[in-house]
Amino acid sequence: MNKRNQGFTLVEIMIVVAIIAILAAVAIPNFIKYRQNSQAAACVSNLKQIEAAAEQAKMAGTTPSSVAELVGPTKYIKNTPTCPAGGTYGLGDDTTGPTCSIDTNGSDDKSAWHKLIKETSGS
Repeated sequence: MNKRNQGFTLVEIMIVVAIIAILAAVAIPNFIKYRQNSQAAACVSNLKQIEAAAEQAKMAGTTPSSVAELVGPTKYIKNTPTCPAGGTYGLGDDTTGPTCSIDTNGSDDKSAWHKLIKETSGS
């Protein structure tokens, strides 16, 4: 009888492991960057929600001094917004608007900022 060895050789397994390592080396940094950008986008969305709630409170005749004053079942925001990256929110003032403690995080990439960028009109 002809007995045939079945299975993979060590070289074939090493080639597969090397290919997986190369793919991981390319994919992991991009995944981390996309996750940071996603967290920043969610944080900016929360900041916009806080800003809108503060404006509604001002139109109603109250001047909130903290985010906690805007949150509650009968207030402007039902649930307390949380920064997905672990930052904390502050109300800021009329010129800066609400802030996140992470802010720019030392990054030049504006898509990773936890900060509202105020649009200035040229007129």
